[in-house]
Amino acid sequence: MKKIGFIITMLLLCAGVKAESAKSILDKAAATVSNPSGVQANFQMRSKQFGNTSGSISIKGRKFHATTPQAVVWFDGKTQWTYMKQNDEVNVSNPTEEELQAINPYNFINIYKKGFKLSSKTVNNSYEVHLKATNKKRNIQEMYIIVDQKSYRPTHVKMLQNGKWSVLIISGLKTTTLSDNLFQFNAKDFPQAEIIDLR
Repeated sequence: MKKIGFIITMLLLCAGVKAESAKSILDKAAATVSNPSGVQANFQMRSKQFGNTSGSISIKGRKFHATTPQAVVWFDGKTQWTYMKQNDEVNVSNPTEEELQAINPYNFINIYKKGFKLSSKTVNNSYEVHLKATNKKRNIQEMYIIVDQKSYRPTHVKMLQNGKWSVLIISGLKTTTLSDNLFQFNAKDFPQAEIIDLR
């Protein structure tokens, strides 16, 4: 009986160490993405739910600016402007946190802090961190985040939403100094665009 108790205790301790290790990895990855001056990167997204696209993104705190072949998005922390190239129109909105998770490819980096069970393993020269939601009603039920061992930069993200997987591939991540003006739509740059206020 004591032996079984010892084995259970050791397993629980190992599970605790593993979870702490996973959290430590994501803490360091979040720090690389959350540089106060700003970061830029390229991305490719493959998703049955949101479609396939690629582009570039600039981030500064909660603010982001993303460009894809289909659209340009500005978000200043409260207001979002989405310019749809095909229609030459700009939709203005105040997105919810849940909506931001789908829009901002880097919003995933902070959601691990609450509501997920974490585990990790080493794959080649990277860490693979697995996140499993503790609440079955949560929008994102499961995630895999691949983090480079040396730089702690995230390189791949795979997430399960509404029973469908989306894959995000990140490249060229670098820190830089970004102006706050980058995250706000300037109507002078799109004089012919129709502006639709959805707020």
